[in-house]
Amino acid sequence: MSNVNATRLFNASCFALITTAFAFSIRAGILNELSKEFDLTNTQLGYINQMAIWGFPVATMVGGYLYNLFGAKKMIWLALAAHLLGITLTLGANGFVLLLLSNFFIGFGNGTVEAACNPMVANMYKNNQTTMLNRFHVWFPGGIALGSLIMLMMNYFGFGWHAKIAVMLVPTVMYAFLFWGQKFPEAEAAGQASLADNLKGMLNPLYIFMLFCMILTSNTELSTQQWVEKLLVSPGVSPMLVLAMITGLMAIGRYFAGPVVHRLNPTGVLWASSIIAFLGIWLMSQATGAMTYVAAITFAIGVCYFWPTMIGFTAENIPKSGALGMSIMGGMGMFATGIAQPVVGGWIDKARETAQQQGLPPETVELVAGQQTLTHLLVFPAILIGAFGVLWFYMRKK
Repeated sequence: MSNVNATRLFNASCFALITTAFAFSIRAGILNELSKEFDLTNTQLGYINQMAIWGFPVATMVGGYLYNLFGAKKMIWLALAAHLLGITLTLGANGFVLLLLSNFFIGFGNGTVEAACNPMVANMYKNNQTTMLNRFHVWFPGGIALGSLIMLMMNYFGFGWHAKIAVMLVPTVMYAFLFWGQKFPEAEAAGQASLADNLKGMLNPLYIFMLFCMILTSNTELSTQQWVEKLLVSPGVSPMLVLAMITGLMAIGRYFAGPVVHRLNPTGVLWASSIIAFLGIWLMSQATGAMTYVAAITFAIGVCYFWPTMIGFTAENIPKSGALGMSIMGGMGMFATGIAQPVVGGWIDKARETAQQQGLPPETVELVAGQQTLTHLLVFPAILIGAFGVLWFYMRKK
């Protein structure tokens, strides 16, 4: 990797991930505006979220293979094209169908960033993969926190959803500038295996087990965060401030992940995280007012290490799966989360309808609907507690 400026490539990758994060936080912050302007139900909003999220696994499922063929450079420029197309189409959207299409392209750009940058970071920092992947993934929650605070500021000054979407162009232009003219590590030189070797590595029962767990970890984290504006409707609570606090804490936790991972090892981190995440969602389903912030802190600690530790575990313990294995792992998480989005929207609609039939006042209807939906989301970390407990004992014995 001579003449490769690893620091600049890493920083550029972080800005690319911030673009991905802005897509999540800005979309979470404009759901009510989209609902009012285009007369959309929560179930329809769920389908918009689904298309944004499903663009991700479509990109990662082919991206891992393309990384082996073409390397990171061409993947990065593909991500840039998809981001620019998706943002432009969203700004010109005039209804439900175009919102579906534009959000798919944004999601495709997000997935291509993941498919390119995860193996590139792992290749550049071979002796410190889990720690550096955690530091890279600082900028997903960090970017959501920053995007949430920007949404709060723009709400205060009365900006509409078009201006909020346009904010995504800032990190997009930054990562294009930082990547421009740089030498990238070659996939072959970085020790990438052939497609056949990758597929053979992915047939490992441990990899299949981790795919199952990825479905649950991603939904625990993202299906809760994506609907924060609808789930946390308690008086005196700002959902976007809660989201900024959750993701800000996650960013800090990931930056200092090294000592935590070293002390508990990745399987210990995953097991402890599932327990704390369950407690956090349960507390949010019960809390009102200021206690909502306390519950959100617990949730943030729980989901903080899920995503990067799952990718890092794959890189370290199932290395033959290669870049394709890491891409499919992330893609499975997003694919499963996408499936859940209309379901979560339907839970909210059904809970609201039930509360209205009970004659509750409007402000209470929204609170009850959010809390009831959170109790449904508890199933994900509940299963993980058992699954990661088994994994911890298995890896300890191994």
